[in-house]
Amino acid sequence: MGDGFMSDFKRFFLRGLAAVLPTVLTIAILVWVFGQIDRYFGRYINIAVAYGIALVQTTVRNPPGFRAALGTRFHEVYAWWGRWFWWTGFLAAIAAIYVFGRFVASFLGRSLWRMIERMLNRTPVVRQVYPNIKQVTDFLLSEKKIEFSRVVAVEYPRKGLWSIGLVTAPGMRALHQALGAELLTVFVPSSPTPFTGYTITVRREEVIDLPVSIDDAVRFVVSGGVIMPISQQLSDAEVEQARQGILPSPRGKETLA
Repeated sequence: MGDGFMSDFKRFFLRGLAAVLPTVLTIAILVWVFGQIDRYFGRYINIAVAYGIALVQTTVRNPPGFRAALGTRFHEVYAWWGRWFWWTGFLAAIAAIYVFGRFVASFLGRSLWRMIERMLNRTPVVRQVYPNIKQVTDFLLSEKKIEFSRVVAVEYPRKGLWSIGLVTAPGMRALHQALGAELLTVFVPSSPTPFTGYTITVRREEVIDLPVSIDDAVRFVVSGGVIMPISQQLSDAEVEQARQGILPSPRGKETLA
């Protein structure tokens, strides 16, 4: 009875964890992002506002010992401001990021930001970190998403090994002209992070179109092949035939392998 309870507990606990964890992680990531914005932007905006208010009040009153009075008044104003109006710094940071995004989208902003990125990519140590972080953030936040037309199976990385691929476009014109064949550009995602992988160009006749949706293909890759599309799952009879070396022929007749 104890083993049965532990087995049920483990099974249902993992099932509940699988259902709850994506939501919890999503909320945790969003809270972390907003917390970082408030920590590195909003906090300093609030400090600047509190210092400005304290400076104006101290200047108007013009007491003896201006610097000492300014420091004391600043701490008083910052404590009051942080208690009642801490959210103004956060909103101001959001607005500042929005304005910066509009600036970067302009011609002048794009040119200036490209110069800054080139400098970062040439700076020792920074160039080892920045490009990798930028690749991830561009994938998550970029408005230009990769569009896949269909799912295929392609022999990659060598003959005899079949990988799931996502067709992105026809092949390059130079390859079409050089080979005189219909080509496809295929993105082969890696497990368990499908936003990384390899882009290959293959002949059209060397791929097999699969009746699988893009979402099902991504789930298949992320799970390492555990989550099989329902339409592609083998029945017990088909599994047994495969073990015996009996394969279905193209016409539906069974043949010995």
